[in-house]
Parts: sequence; C-alpha cells; structure tokens
Amino acid sequence: MKTKLILSAAFIMASAVIPSVNAQDEKPKFKFTPAGRILLDGAVFTPHHDGFADGVAIPDIRLGGKAEYGNWLAKIDVGYSFGKIGLKDVYLQYKFNDNNLLRGGYFVHQFGLQSATSSSMKPSFEAPITDTYMNATGRNLGVMYMYDKNDFLATASVIVGTKLTEHANDAGKVSVGGISRLLWRPLHSEGKVAQVGVSGWYQSAFHNAVENEDGTPGVSKGFFDYSANYPTRVDQITLLSTDIDNSRGVFKLSPEMLLSAGRFALEGQYYYMNVNRKSGHAFVSNGAYGLLRGLICGDSAYGYSSADGGLATPKPKTLECVLGYNYTNANSRRAGIYGGISNDFSVTFNYYINKYMLARLRWSYTNVRGSSVVPDNHVNIIEARVQFKF
Repeated sequence: MKTKLILSAAFIMASAVIPSVNAQDEKPKFKFTPAGRILLDGAVFTPHHDGFADGVAIPDIRLGGKAEYGNWLAKIDVGYSFGKIGLKDVYLQYKFNDNNLLRGGYFVHQFGLQSATSSSMKPSFEAPITDTYMNATGRNLGVMYMYDKNDFLATASVIVGTKLTEHANDAGKVSVGGISRLLWRPLHSEGKVAQVGVSGWYQSAFHNAVENEDGTPGVSKGFFDYSANYPTRVDQITLLSTDIDNSRGVFKLSPEMLLSAGRFALEGQYYYMNVNRKSGHAFVSNGAYGLLRGLICGDSAYGYSSADGGLATPKPKTLECVLGYNYTNANSRRAGIYGGISNDFSVTFNYYINKYMLARLRWSYTNVRGSSVVPDNHVNIIEARVQFKF
C-alpha cells in the first residue's frame, strides 16, 4: 500500500515538472502585425489673407508593421505626404523583462507628455506649437533605455544628428546629444492619475560640410534652425522661425504635470531652451501649453498607459472635449534674434468611433507678433479630420 502511494505521488510530481520543462524548451513564436493610417483633413480660415486658402488634404498616409520574436521587436513605417515618401519609425527593440527595455534606431525619444502620443493621436488635433517649434518630439537617430515600474518611469537616450538621407561626412561634423525623462506617478490607475515629471536635453550644434577655394575641407560654423507653421496641415504657412548661427549646443528643460479624476483630466508642460553660441549672446526661448480634457459621453474615466507615461486612448463610442492654450516666445532681445511671439487658443471635439476610426473637429485662434521673419498676423481656423488607423 505504501509503495503504491509513493509511486502515485512520484507520478503526480513528474507530471507537474515535465510540462514546465517542455515549456521552457519551447521556441518563441514569430509574430507580424501590419499597421497603417490615412488622414483626411478639411479646413477653412478667416480672415482670408497672407496666403491662407480653404481646402482639403490627405496629409498623411502610412504603411508598415512590427515583427516580434521572443523579447525582440522590430518596427518600420513608411509615410507618404504631399508627394514625398519617407521613413518614419524604424527601430529594433529588446525587452529584458516587464520593466526594462532597450530601443535603437530612428524614432521619437521620450521628452515630455507629447512623446506619449503619436502625431495622429494628439488630443488637441495637432501638437502644441511650442513642442513643434522646439523640435521636442521630432524623430532622432539613437538608442533609448527605459525603466517602467510602479510609481516611476525613467528614460535615457543618446542621439546623433545624422539624417537617414545623408552620410555622416555630409554633415561635416556630426551633432551628438543626450535626452532623459523622469516621472513620479503616485496615482496611475483608471480614473485616478497624479503625475509630475521633468525632461532634459543637451545636443551639440549641427554643421554643414564646406570646402575652401583650393578644395580642401573648411571649417563650418555651428547652427540650429527652429520653426513652426500655423496649426493646420491643409495650408503650410510659417508662424515662427529662427536661424541661430555660431552655435555651440542647445539645452532644453521641460517640467510636466498630469492630473485625472473620473471624466476630467488636466495636463500641462513648460519648455525652456537655451542655445549657447561661440560669439554673441545665447539665444533663449520659452513656452507652455495646458489642456483641460473631459469625456462627454461613452467612456466614464480616463485610462493610463504606463510605458508611455500618459493617458490612454479613450474607448470606442466616446466623445471628448479638449480646451487648449499655448504660448510660445521665440524672441531673444539680447541675442538680437526675433522669431515671433505666438498665442493659440483652441477647442477640439474628438469622437472615437471604433477601434480603428476617429473623427475630430477643432476651432483655433492663432496670432503672431514681433517677428523679423513673418508679419504680425492672426487667423481663426476651423478644421475637421477623419482618421483610419490600424
């Protein structure tokens, strides 16, 4: 009897162990997920002057996908916009565990709240003008490490200023830099979010390859170019613009804040930029934006996306209203560079039709003054968008 009990117990234990060994030996499976998007925009402008024209456009068409194999992930997106084809996200990622990953390639490195959403998923229709002007969430070639666990999110990136369309020697001297984002979020569950953070950025100046009259390599002066258009993709008209010569490097600092309770959310971000120059005074610029978001019907509370450090996309059949304000000062009196001062007020309605479709309607009032590049101007923009994304 004892022998039978011992054999039975041994059989049960063996049965429990053998499947786990097989599971460990099992090879990871390859998975490919296609992705794409189409944006259809329409806009009217008032008053009609300085080049504004009512119209419609398809500002973004993308096709790509991501491949997964075990802890590895590769992504590529190809975009088409106004007759131009270009690569968007192109990167390779390794996930050590649920809390740590390393990503390398050409992508948006985390810097502030705006890096938590793609260009087509901005709750205010378009990214804040300050974010666009300071190139805070543009794509860069580099490597990023991310730590995401419990109340903390931290990223650290190393970037190079080489474009995907040029070789390193075409730039003369390659720009290099580092980016970091640090978040503390004591509350980060559905309907309850309290988060503060800060992002920092330093990057050496860009250069152009030059030649002397005798054909020998010359010495180019460092530079930075920062600009932003009016917040619409139907027309392309410059709002802010600065060309900063004799540059050594740029330092950017951006504290951020996110609060959410039930149907309401408040988010804001301040930007500070200082371009150190070899001769002349440093160029200093700043700006800020704030968004008050509310769910009118459908979803009853905002969710949270931990890896992005921001609010999750509301569920299907949800109508959202977003009130926004953005201020940007691209004038630096001491440096003698006047790129303009802009204010932007907006009201946006977002209807999340289903998992793949989204409709937006936005009114905005945007002005600019004090620029040496563009005339003082103001415009009201009413625009709509239908978006399909998978």
